[in-house]
Amino acid sequence: MPDKTEAFLHSKTKENLMRAFAGESQARNRYTFTAGIARKSGLEVIRALFLFTANQEKEHAEQFYKQLRDLGGQTVQIDGTYPVDLYTDLLDYLRAAQHNEYQEWEHDYTAFARTAMEEDFPLVGKLFENIARVEKVHGDRFGRFADLLEQHRLFSAGTRVEWMCLHCGYVVESTAAPAKCPVCHSDQGFFVRMDLLPLSGKLP
Repeated sequence: MPDKTEAFLHSKTKENLMRAFAGESQARNRYTFTAGIARKSGLEVIRALFLFTANQEKEHAEQFYKQLRDLGGQTVQIDGTYPVDLYTDLLDYLRAAQHNEYQEWEHDYTAFARTAMEEDFPLVGKLFENIARVEKVHGDRFGRFADLLEQHRLFSAGTRVEWMCLHCGYVVESTAAPAKCPVCHSDQGFFVRMDLLPLSGKLP
């Protein structure tokens, strides 16, 4: 019976963990870049969405990286494919993020979890399964905001709903977000439907 550490050194799971670490790290950077684009577009709520998700991707990357502690000081060679998400329309960034999150949920991490279980690394397999579920939530959330933006309903609801200003926390019930916050005078782009919170996280 080979030593567990030795088995890990020669496993596919080791490589999958590094692929996942690389993928999550890149996703975090892509989302941070996109947050800057959203700010230039005056859509602070979309900026908050991407930063909130970027912080969660950082945590995923850290959890995957910790599983490689037995390889401290070594180098792991992997191959992989990673998206180049550069567009002119913010909606395309949202749709790309939705697609990539679903790719991790439905395909990548599901397959990685199965491999980890087959190679007798159940804790790693469970980690992949749990994070895969989070990625579905991410995909659903990006999709919801993409739908609202595409349908020109990001700041209008048709019925009375509560809106919160992400800058000062002011809440108002209305069919549309105010053009300006009456408290801090932030533009409409800072408002989010209350039923879409939390998404802001800690804004820098």
